[in-house]
Amino acid sequence: MLINLGMYESMIAEALQLGILFYLSGLLSLLAGLAIVNLHNRWQMEWRLIITVLGWLMTIGGIIRIVLPRVAIAIGSTIYSSRASTIVAALIIGTLGAFLSFKGYKQRG
Repeated sequence: MLINLGMYESMIAEALQLGILFYLSGLLSLLAGLAIVNLHNRWQMEWRLIITVLGWLMTIGGIIRIVLPRVAIAIGSTIYSSRASTIVAALIIGTLGAFLSFKGYKQRG
């Protein structure tokens, strides 16, 4: 995201429009979130809790996009209102992805 920041900013702006793409993203987020919650609903205080929380956030986000799309657009517009906030979001997503990849693929032993 950081390498192609301009492209992602235009994609985010395009995605924050009411339409079938917005509804479809909500539906896919809801389905993926429900799958994660059904298969990985663990509430122990360890790193795997992040996966459970992400599953619930995806489920709630999908429901909000489907049921209250204008609220979801307002929230998304607030989060991605400036280039700095887009960079912060990209850094958070990248760090979280790297952490989960490290933990998921680390050799047990």
